[in-house]
Amino acid sequence: MYVYIVHIVILGCGRVGALISRDLDSLGHSVAVVDMDSKSFRRLPSDFSGLTVTGVGFDRETLENAGIKRAHAFAAVSSGDNTNILAARVARETYGVERVVARIYDQRRAEVYERLGIPTVATVAWTAGQIMRQMLPMGAQDEYRDPSGTIALAEVHVGSAWIGHLVTSLERASGARVAFITRYGSALLPSDNSVVQEGDLVHAIYSSDNRLAVESAFETGPKEI
Repeated sequence: MYVYIVHIVILGCGRVGALISRDLDSLGHSVAVVDMDSKSFRRLPSDFSGLTVTGVGFDRETLENAGIKRAHAFAAVSSGDNTNILAARVARETYGVERVVARIYDQRRAEVYERLGIPTVATVAWTAGQIMRQMLPMGAQDEYRDPSGTIALAEVHVGSAWIGHLVTSLERASGARVAFITRYGSALLPSDNSVVQEGDLVHAIYSSDNRLAVESAFETGPKEI
């Protein structure tokens, strides 16, 4: 499983934000948690080694104090939709953070922002672990295994080197079959002419014994000829 150490900023230290921050910190990542109420940081475990920043989540000074300029990912999981989406846009558009996800309570609004290219998470349908999945390349995440355990369907992280390349090239390099792609919140079946786009979530079928080879091929990109 490919997990490398990065800096991540979390907006909101409620139950979800505290859980994500704890889990990321336990994995060894550099974590900064932002919340308007300093008392919210009491939800963090006593051994939390990350940074806590009190302030408005979309304020640039607050975000910069949290290390947004060097952040690999940003998650807005405060209790307010407007705050979350505004902060997510600032992180993406002002600071160029590569991976941004926002929790949105209003599903109709969430669908609009998905179309704008900002991944959103509906609280009724997702868990803290799935939010982490949006932010971190974590190898292959099993979604289904046949009863014998021989074949797996998994969401597999795709390295940036694959962007713009044909899905069929990805299949040939990995030995896996791409079952479908989630793009801007919608699922699509790839054709022979489909290419990998930034933000795609690729769901692939492969032999369980071949998992490490599939993860490696998906992560490293196409071989130069």
